[in-house]
Amino acid sequence: MQDDKAAEGLNLTARQCPVIPIVEGGPIRHACQNKARARALRDDCLSVFPSALRPLLPALDEIARRWLSRSGSPYVYEIDEIAANLRFSGVWLLNNSYQWGCTALAREEDGAPWLSRSLDWPFPGLGRHTDIGRIKGTAGTYFSVTWPGYVGVLTAMAPGRFAACLNQAPMRRRMQHPWLRPCDMAANAIHTYARVREIPPDQLLRQVFEECHSYSLARMRLEQTRVALPVIYTLIGCAPGECCVIERTENEFATREVETSAANDWLPQRQGWEARMSASLLLTNPPGNAAAHCESRRLGLAQWSGLLSAPGFAWLKPPVLNSYTRLAVTMSPAYAVLRVAGFEQQGQILPEQVTQTSEIVF
Repeated sequence: MQDDKAAEGLNLTARQCPVIPIVEGGPIRHACQNKARARALRDDCLSVFPSALRPLLPALDEIARRWLSRSGSPYVYEIDEIAANLRFSGVWLLNNSYQWGCTALAREEDGAPWLSRSLDWPFPGLGRHTDIGRIKGTAGTYFSVTWPGYVGVLTAMAPGRFAACLNQAPMRRRMQHPWLRPCDMAANAIHTYARVREIPPDQLLRQVFEECHSYSLARMRLEQTRVALPVIYTLIGCAPGECCVIERTENEFATREVETSAANDWLPQRQGWEARMSASLLLTNPPGNAAAHCESRRLGLAQWSGLLSAPGFAWLKPPVLNSYTRLAVTMSPAYAVLRVAGFEQQGQILPEQVTQTSEIVF
C-alpha cells in the first residue's frame, strides 16, 4: 500500500511511437496549455460526420451547455472557462458525451486486484490525442486517462486507494423493431434533457477520485449517488476481495463481486433494455445480436488466461479489440501501476497502436 507521499516520487517511463503526455494540474490548465491539440481532437472527431452537419455544431454545443448548467454538475464553471479560453465550438458537447462503449475486467493477481479496460468509440483522434492527467484532490493524487478540454473521468487510478472505469450502459427500449432504435434514442435524450438534473456519471467518478480515501467509500458513493444517466462502473481497491462491478440506473444500483467483467449490457440482461451496438448496425441489427456481441467482448476478456500484470496488452485481442477500439489501459492501485496506449484505425481492418505504451510505476 503506497501513500500520497510515495505518489509524489513516481518514476514516469514510456516505451515505443509518440509519447502520451503526463500533464499536471486540473482540466482548465490542461486545456489552456494544449489549445492546438484540443482543436485537433475536435476536428478529428468531427471528420466522421457529413460536412453538411458540421454547421449544426454551435447549436448542439448550446443544447449541451444548457443541460449541463441545469444538471447536478459541479464542474460547469470549469467547462465554461475552458470554452471561453479555447474559443471554438464543441467543448460543451465533448463534456456531455460520456457515451463511450468499452470492455473491462477486474480480478486478483499476486494478492492484489488488477483492472484492464478497452475504450471503444467510432471517433478518430481519441487514441492519438490521449493524455494522462496527474491531479491532486483532497483525498490524494490520482492519474486520469483524459483529453484536452474534458473535465470528467472515464478511467483513472489513485495509488494506494483504488482504480475505476465506466462503461456505457444499455439503452432503454420502448419499441422493438430495429428501424425504431433512433426513436428510442431520441426519446431517451429528450427525457434526460427535459427532466433529469443529476450529476453526469463521468463527473461523479471524478468526484470520487478527488474526495474518497478508500475503496469502501468510493463504492458507497458510486452506489448511492443519483446520476443523470445509466452507467456501469468497474472498481478495484488494494486488498484481496476489493473488486466489483456496479450497474446503475439513475436512482438504483446492482453490485456484483463475482463475474467482475463488463461490456455494455446488464448482467444478467433485463427486459426493456438493449445492449449498445455500433452506429453502422443501428437500423439493421436484429434484437439480441447486440447482446450477443457485448457478451462475446465481455467473455473474451473475462476468459483470457494470461496475467493482466504482465507488460503490454496481450489481452487486447478480437473480439475485445474491434474497429472502434481507441484506448487500452491496465492498472493496479496496490502496485501503483498504470499502463496506457492509444489506438487508431488507419485503413486496416483493426486499429493499430499509435502511441507509446506509457507506464507509470514506482
